[in-house]
Amino acid sequence: MTGVAPAVFVVLWSSAFIAGIPGVAAAPPLLLMFARFALAGALLAGYALLTRAPWPRGRAAAHIAVSGLLIQAVQFGGFYTALGMGFPAAVVSLVQGLSPVVIVLATRLLGEPVTRRQGLGFALGAAGVVLAVADRVSLSAGGVLLCLLGLFGLSAGTLYQKRFVPRMDVRTGTAVQLLVSAPAVGLVCVAVETPKVSDWAAFGASVAWMVLVNSIAAFILLNRMLMRSSAGRVSTVFFLTPSVTAVLAWLLAGQSLHPLAVAGLALGGAGVLLANNGAREPIAKTASRASEEVT
Repeated sequence: MTGVAPAVFVVLWSSAFIAGIPGVAAAPPLLLMFARFALAGALLAGYALLTRAPWPRGRAAAHIAVSGLLIQAVQFGGFYTALGMGFPAAVVSLVQGLSPVVIVLATRLLGEPVTRRQGLGFALGAAGVVLAVADRVSLSAGGVLLCLLGLFGLSAGTLYQKRFVPRMDVRTGTAVQLLVSAPAVGLVCVAVETPKVSDWAAFGASVAWMVLVNSIAAFILLNRMLMRSSAGRVSTVFFLTPSVTAVLAWLLAGQSLHPLAVAGLALGGAGVLLANNGAREPIAKTASRASEEVT
């Protein structure tokens, strides 16, 4: 996983939390997500039709739909509902940034061995995530549970997609993921929220950014990276999101940039480099051979 795509993806992905702050203040979080998914899905579907992109069928379409419900509806439904409850954006980003740890623990499901250097990279990345928000943590039970739900959606969806649909057309595949997530989130919104917008300007600006930048551009990049690299390697870029979110908040929202956020960015970056350039010898194989030599 090389080139500028990972860096661009991190910036685009992290900007969603900044755009989401005025959005959840103007409307219920699930209504915001419904508008995001429906508009982004419709735009991508239209583009796919114009470019005559191949649409998934049968079992492949079903797998793409399941991965979309997890990565889109469950992840963002959990994270943005926590954000709407007043949970700090930095902490939401922290929990999302722990996705690589969850994924690497389950990586054997995909037959992707972990090397010693990659293991060190994951440890450094996790430490960087904690450093980035160490002085901003303010927890509530409801917010924690919602963030954990979002973490489950992102991690499980990434693993599911890599296992069952490692290759798909990013135009139609992402459109399917968004279009199945919109009604799912909409039904929950009607059941548990009062779908009312208090500030249409803020709501519209937030939705527009998340549709064009986060749901379309970022997810096309994510799907391309998943097709070219292992789920474990792709997931390491999420180690950088808490620190990048802090930097964007400083640049765009006038929030102070704490020294720990800078340190977390550096440490998370080092973890990503190590995890993506790990030694070839898997930890499991090394341990097995050492055991054989002792006996």
